Amino acid sequence: MRDASSKSRKLVLSLFQQALTAVNGRGVVRDWLQKRPLPGPFHLVALGKAADAMAAGALDAAGEALAAGLVVTRRGYLDTEAHRNPRVVSLEAGHPLPDQQSLAAGNALELFLDNAPVDAHFLFLVSGGTSSIVEAPVPGVSLEVLQQLNIWLLGSGLPIAEVNQVRAALSRIKGGRLARRLRGRPTTLLLMSDVPGDVVADIGSGLLIPGEPRPLPTLPPRFATLPFQMEPVPPSPEVTSHIVASNTLAQEAVAQAAREQGMAAHTHAQLPVIDAALCGEAIAHALHAALAGVHVWGGETTVTLPEHPGLGGRNQHLALAAARVLVGHGDAVLLAAGTDGSDGASDDAGALVDGGSVQRGVDAGYDAADCLKRADSGHFLEASGDLVYTGPTGSNVMDLIIAVKE
Repeated sequence: MRDASSKSRKLVLSLFQQALTAVNGRGVVRDWLQKRPLPGPFHLVALGKAADAMAAGALDAAGEALAAGLVVTRRGYLDTEAHRNPRVVSLEAGHPLPDQQSLAAGNALELFLDNAPVDAHFLFLVSGGTSSIVEAPVPGVSLEVLQQLNIWLLGSGLPIAEVNQVRAALSRIKGGRLARRLRGRPTTLLLMSDVPGDVVADIGSGLLIPGEPRPLPTLPPRFATLPFQMEPVPPSPEVTSHIVASNTLAQEAVAQAAREQGMAAHTHAQLPVIDAALCGEAIAHALHAALAGVHVWGGETTVTLPEHPGLGGRNQHLALAAARVLVGHGDAVLLAAGTDGSDGASDDAGALVDGGSVQRGVDAGYDAADCLKRADSGHFLEASGDLVYTGPTGSNVMDLIIAVKE
């Protein structure tokens, strides 16, 4: 990332960091369990991009009561001491596409539940990324087919609820089906929401919570003959679920931090449009007439990918589209970033752009419109010096868009 020399750029990065602190998995799980202690020994299952951090929070609060644990996270996301606990088995697997390790993790999860005592109390900690990291496909669905389907889903522009609906229909653990292996044993489910509306059944494709039955979205003909499971799954009364972190909480942290610095804070209830490029343009246009202060949006946009996409993700796509509208305006900066520290096929969280971003990229030999067309915003923003890298954050509550209007 280029040197954040301007006051506004430094402020935006500071606000983003304070939001990440507010929704960090370790802190939110620790705080929740300290206020609501579990009844005796427990078996821990932590899944998703924030699994390691959430598991660390559980150990902080109730480590002496841990009987055994299984942690599965994205490759490279084991970054606390939790995975070194001798009672915890920690696994890493692929994201955004499931891989052979994802299938191994699915098998390990089923065995962990099957082998737990009849009187076990389970603590499940689930965050975004679980859909890819842990998988157990139904018979007749190979890993290759699963990967091809997920490649199409990720580039389709479909809302995440519909993407996860398709995934669940081909899985023996998603869509509430994993709950069958609980066999009536009490289960506390703490969730970090990475879906619009914080719909519990959509988080991690609903391992323990079935969604409402509805028709699948239209799929390409090559996937039409797959053995989709469409029968309703009954809810499991032994599961009690609680959302411990969400995008709303992250937005509130941004607004509070801004006010503590004496700035006006404006939170916006929803994104103006779901398409990433159109959303970036709409927000940048709105900033021209906006009141001074900090503006924050949250949620998740979509990008319909070309056949051979370049580097970057939806946040970089949004930021570059916004940068084109901000050209020549020196009174606004805009950050679009994933709270998990990643953005599509990129190790960067997103990008922080201003009125000079496009010219910096042009000076380096890139064309903004062409990069947007080819879904190659990452290379442009790398050249302009606007990429933001955080590494794993221990969180995953969708994306934040933070802007400062001077």
